[in-house]
Amino acid sequence: MADRLEGVRLTRAGSGSLPGVVGPFEYRWRAPETLVSVEDYRRAAARRVPRLVWDYVEGGADDLVTVRRNLTSFERWSLRARMMTGHPARRLSTMVAGVELELPVLLAPTGALGLSHWSGDLAAARAAEAAGTRLVLSTASSWSIEEVAAGTHADHFFQLYPGGDETATLMRRAWGCGYRALFVTVDVPVLGNREGERRFGYTRAGTIGRTLTLTPRQALDMARHPRWVADLYRHGRGSMRNLVEESGVAATFQSIEILHREITRATFAWDDLAWIREHWPGTVYVKGVLDPDDALRAVAMGCDGVVVSNHGGRQLDHSLSALDALGPVVAAVGDRAEVLLDGGIRRGTDVVKALALGARAVLIGRPQIYGLIVGHERGVADVLEIFRAELDRALALMGIENVQELDRSWVIPYETRSRDEVPAAD
Repeated sequence: MADRLEGVRLTRAGSGSLPGVVGPFEYRWRAPETLVSVEDYRRAAARRVPRLVWDYVEGGADDLVTVRRNLTSFERWSLRARMMTGHPARRLSTMVAGVELELPVLLAPTGALGLSHWSGDLAAARAAEAAGTRLVLSTASSWSIEEVAAGTHADHFFQLYPGGDETATLMRRAWGCGYRALFVTVDVPVLGNREGERRFGYTRAGTIGRTLTLTPRQALDMARHPRWVADLYRHGRGSMRNLVEESGVAATFQSIEILHREITRATFAWDDLAWIREHWPGTVYVKGVLDPDDALRAVAMGCDGVVVSNHGGRQLDHSLSALDALGPVVAAVGDRAEVLLDGGIRRGTDVVKALALGARAVLIGRPQIYGLIVGHERGVADVLEIFRAELDRALALMGIENVQELDRSWVIPYETRSRDEVPAAD
């Protein structure tokens, strides 16, 4: 082996080529990081941020039953495949809020995105633009409504936590900056029991602590991520800039306190939604709908669409998965309003199943965070390109030319019980 390596000059990155073997290849002391799926990005992201951030990203309510259901519900559907259809290219575009999207995947509103990486919402919005889609900017964003509008070219969408004192002001600011679609989140009358966040001191018995609770082990974990710590202090993007103008750690807790106070003070009801519909000149979506009766009522009062969502499993544990709730909602309002799905999307085949079951498009939350942590703006763009490639490949293998062709006939309920578990016939 030493003879074979003689004369091979390694580069500064520890790589080179081995001549005389079957073709040249790269030599490394360590295998390169290969990111070809959303799961690859998830694993890489988990290594790049402290545990207190990762628990916030991956956490949910109570026993995380709904978090898991959002993922596993896609396994209960198989895809129909037709051969020899002869489609050399596929069309992936769809229309949401009057905007033609090149990809039926939007970036979901994600609070405190700057805690994952300081570039946060602005980087995500730019990545969405590059992919031909849109970001739904959160009320709890780390870059303000005005900053994202100034730093992008497209008109993105805005998500509103309604009912508090800031509702009208946020609506005026968003409309004035060019946001024309409003996503009203209605599934947070109180905060879900997010035990992972509580253990780190994000909340204490319904109030916000001014410092995080850190054990020596947790402090050491933060010390193992010096770049994240330095960015937090240097850029100050942990705070929610739509609620406070200041930066820094103290402002982070101040903004969390304001948001939670607004939520717990709010007694948001149907009359309040009617007021929002009346005073917002553009498109209104109701986000957080799981029951078809709620969807019917929202559409009846003039809302343009609903987002079937359980808040990523962070609110009511043991609720329906987003995908399980989708069919009844589509049956109730799908012919009169746009229905979107948010929850559990990790593969292009997941997108196929959601569209076949009636969704106009889907939103991704955690996958965009994985991309942001690993590669910042480029990472979010790469995650969207993974979805594009997987979706296009799935359509080709199924024999479909256009996502608009997808309907219930393209998915088949998958029988998960074994033959021994099937009851015998009488």
